[in-house]
Amino acid sequence: MIGRHNPPIETASEHCKTQEAKLILPKNEAVPQAEFQPFGVQLKDGRQVTVREVRADDAERMQTALRAMSAESRYSRFMSAIRELSPNMLEKAVRPDAKRELQLVAVASEDAQEKIVGGARYAAAPGSVDCEFALALIDDWQGQGLARQLLETLMRTARARGFERMEGYILPSNAAMLMLAKRLGFVRVEYSEDPGVQMVRCELARIV
Repeated sequence: MIGRHNPPIETASEHCKTQEAKLILPKNEAVPQAEFQPFGVQLKDGRQVTVREVRADDAERMQTALRAMSAESRYSRFMSAIRELSPNMLEKAVRPDAKRELQLVAVASEDAQEKIVGGARYAAAPGSVDCEFALALIDDWQGQGLARQLLETLMRTARARGFERMEGYILPSNAAMLMLAKRLGFVRVEYSEDPGVQMVRCELARIV
């Protein structure tokens, strides 16, 4: 998904099933402009990841994740045949505007090094109470419940920071993402600008 306010992020589109993953630490209860508290997630297959805010030193990890995904996943996420992020795109990805953007990454440990395996982001126009989400996972990490954890966390944090609505843009072929959005309270809305894209929206005050 990519739309009006969301620059591309680092990983593949989420074509996964929507099983629950197990939180290792309590869910983050964000407050406006508060530092996001990292937490652990145990996936259905037993693998563990940490969800945290992006850092400036994540740039190469993001590029590595993008190169690792399939062409289909790249197209579903970016709606283009992009193979890696341009310097400008990468700079925006690792240095979001804290007042109106949040970029989360899911990282796994591999040979004592962090590896980005997924990401979720919201972004908004200056002064707006509406924000737009994008969510993505590397192919090998799909189908384990991580997408749901990332999107739920993004929704809770956006609401806590004063946003009232969240919307996203999803390819009609991405049935799993459309179903996940529906389960989390998003509804489809009319979007005439591009008939090849489904727009979904959620009133954040309704989430639990």
